[in-house]
Amino acid sequence: MAILKITQKHHNRFNNPFPSAPSTIPFVQGSLFVNSKTLHSHEIFAIGNDFQLSWSSDNGGYLSISHLSQPSRSIWSTIPGKAFVSAALADTEVAESRGSFLVNDRDIHLVCHHQTIDDIKVINPCDHHSETEVKNSPSGYLRSNQKSDQRDTGLPTLLITGRIFNTTKKSKKFQKRVMHSNMQLKAAGPSASARYWVVFSQKTNSQVGFQVKTETPKIISRKQSSPTVSGIYRGFKKRLINRKRRYGWFSRSRGFAIVSSADGEMAKLKKPESAEFNRIWLTYATDEDEKFYGFGEQFSHMNLKGKKIPIFVQEQGIGRGDQPITFAANLVSYRAGGDWSTTYAPSPFYMTSKMRSIYLEGYDYTIFDLTIPDRVQIQIHGNSVDGRILHGNSPCELIERFTETIGRQPELPEWIISGAIVGMQGGTEAVRHIWDELRAYDVPISAFWLQDWVGQRETFIGSQLWWNWEVDTQRYRGWKELTKDLSAQQIKVMTYCNPCLAPVDEKTNKRRNHFEEAKQLDILVKNKNGDPYIVPNTAFNVGMLDLTHPKTATWFKQILREMVDDGVKGWMADFGEGLPVDAVLYSGEDPISAHNKYPELWARINREFVEEWKNDNLEKAKEEGLVFFMRAGFRDSPRWGMLFWEGDQMVSWQMNDGIKSSVVGLLSSGISGFAFNHSDIGGYCTVNLPLIKYRRSEELLLRWTELNSFTTIFRTHEGNKPSHNSQFYSNQRTLSHFARFAKVYTAWKFYRIQLVKEAAQKGLPVVRHLFLHYPSDENVLQLSYQQFMVGSEILVVPVLDKGMKKVKAYFPVGETSNWQHIWTGKVFSEKGSEAWVEAPIGYPAVFIKVGSLIGETFLQNLKFFGIL
Repeated sequence: MAILKITQKHHNRFNNPFPSAPSTIPFVQGSLFVNSKTLHSHEIFAIGNDFQLSWSSDNGGYLSISHLSQPSRSIWSTIPGKAFVSAALADTEVAESRGSFLVNDRDIHLVCHHQTIDDIKVINPCDHHSETEVKNSPSGYLRSNQKSDQRDTGLPTLLITGRIFNTTKKSKKFQKRVMHSNMQLKAAGPSASARYWVVFSQKTNSQVGFQVKTETPKIISRKQSSPTVSGIYRGFKKRLINRKRRYGWFSRSRGFAIVSSADGEMAKLKKPESAEFNRIWLTYATDEDEKFYGFGEQFSHMNLKGKKIPIFVQEQGIGRGDQPITFAANLVSYRAGGDWSTTYAPSPFYMTSKMRSIYLEGYDYTIFDLTIPDRVQIQIHGNSVDGRILHGNSPCELIERFTETIGRQPELPEWIISGAIVGMQGGTEAVRHIWDELRAYDVPISAFWLQDWVGQRETFIGSQLWWNWEVDTQRYRGWKELTKDLSAQQIKVMTYCNPCLAPVDEKTNKRRNHFEEAKQLDILVKNKNGDPYIVPNTAFNVGMLDLTHPKTATWFKQILREMVDDGVKGWMADFGEGLPVDAVLYSGEDPISAHNKYPELWARINREFVEEWKNDNLEKAKEEGLVFFMRAGFRDSPRWGMLFWEGDQMVSWQMNDGIKSSVVGLLSSGISGFAFNHSDIGGYCTVNLPLIKYRRSEELLLRWTELNSFTTIFRTHEGNKPSHNSQFYSNQRTLSHFARFAKVYTAWKFYRIQLVKEAAQKGLPVVRHLFLHYPSDENVLQLSYQQFMVGSEILVVPVLDKGMKKVKAYFPVGETSNWQHIWTGKVFSEKGSEAWVEAPIGYPAVFIKVGSLIGETFLQNLKFFGIL
């Protein structure tokens, strides 16, 4: 019997500044046994019309899947003689604090790591005997899914059946790895076995779907023999015996018990309803030199080979390993510093340098283990898994195949990609003053983004908003007049909201109290007692909207409509990553899985409103379409989200959470289907403590301005402590620089429009890692934040280090055109070479392809704006 323990650490005053990494079950390795009576030494099985699975008994036996157009190129294969399906029953501990989460594997009750293949069969949709092939599948799981697949495609599917098992003799190596992980292996006594089912089915002409399911494990008596090499089993006994509970204080009445630990934390234990497996592993082969890209928005590394990548939506952290800020953040708030793996928008998807690609469906917590050079192991917290294997001959083709299934971002309204999005705060007079200054410098402006439209209050971390989504008429007097005046000059107004609501009893000028309204409508996430779940968030507490409740969408869309009726054309749809894992939802679904789904639901409500408004305002929508941008996401977020931003980077030059990380996040998310993304110019998170200070310097602001003039959106942010940061309006130099690069951004608008259309049609990102176009260049595969491409025609090598006035540019192998430096006209013709290029402030290293119409038009526009 497994235990789920949830520990809340919101109010810990002092914490370990060097927290340990997540504790996970060590790499599970087992042997593969084959029923030689049903499988020949070499066989080929059809998967639909376009794929095949090859079976070979060589070296203990292995499987390989390929596309019929390239039958010799494997897109997925198992490891000879090794199990590819394993399962376990294990305890889980989740610690959470203010949007940060740590999921640990604890005591292991049972591991079935060996595997047999008893049979491989092709099941035709018209075969009336197919029911018998899967009649023993648990709860009709495969039977129902198989019928659905066959209705969708009309193609045959492939069914693999067998058993997973352990033996009474435990692996000493595995036990040693478990001990090093601070776990206990509880599976003493009899061995266990369980049937499994694996189904492969063609989904499209470029995708193979797979489903894995196991039954509840059964005990094998000591007197009974272990499975032979032929894979024949005999004499399995009854279901797994209920184990004695390890915790005597376990609550029977509600499945929960609340206990106080020594440090005052509150822990909740949830009793599982059955003894089914709650871990499944898929293990398969990879080449030792294979590089892995994707996994959503990753900020520290492009190539994740050699890492364990957890797929769980959460706060990215403050510092993420950069010191000294990570130390300080962890000290004052549990794990608030984050680490290299924490991200707002992970995705269970990757592609490799060998053009292999897989993604998982569903929302279970998952870990991709790439620490062993020749194999991949995916651990799923559940008893089943669904996913897809993709076929493609290039990175761009794989992105297109992936996004045709999970969805693509829509074409953005032209206004938001036409000029600067000026992020500022301060009220009506402050906006009008800055507007006058920007007009004096002839800055092309698309919108003013006014996140403090709801009013501000001062907290210990800086100026923060009142989370009550209506305009503060004291701070923004004449709100409607302001929006009208800006609109008359083709400048839009953008605002801010999120799915959380704060009590606003202390706010004197409120007209509505959204928290109380939501509470009365019963649409807030609940705790186990049925009361609104009050969640600590930075310096104040909030309630979260239950996005699974049918009333929530209607109520929140009405709030958005009131905002838009006042003249607003866009907004930041913030947060979405903090759903507590012990929350009670209207839908009744598992909150741990719902946690990863929550940001998609949040995006969906916003997107549905945009589409409904568009249908009601067809003429107006052609010129002034609505748009929202958000930071939290998961695999299918591109289907619902319109635009993304990278969250709260530090105002620093550092790698894990500064300007460099903004480039990595941009490129990794682009590979993962997030075609439109950007960061705050200058970063966001400012720290002004006596011993630790992170303030935005003027040089950092200028360099970040240059960088973001070559991204989809050119948007400023004052940061959480504006008075401690250099701002674009701080002095003549910063204003001139901002004006210059707003014009640089505008100069390639014609190309940006093309790329936005292409992204909506194919899913390709506007900003791209060189890997997308030069996958055969080994030097390109080593690049991280050093340089990137805009589309296929512009190469950017930004300055990302303090005091640097030149950069090292790399010109990839495989490009037929030469590269021209836009400022000097110098041509670089040697492919596969590096060159140091001068890049003083105001002149970042940017190159166009010689003879490119895109490049020539860009240069002409720069001359028109007086930049060249």
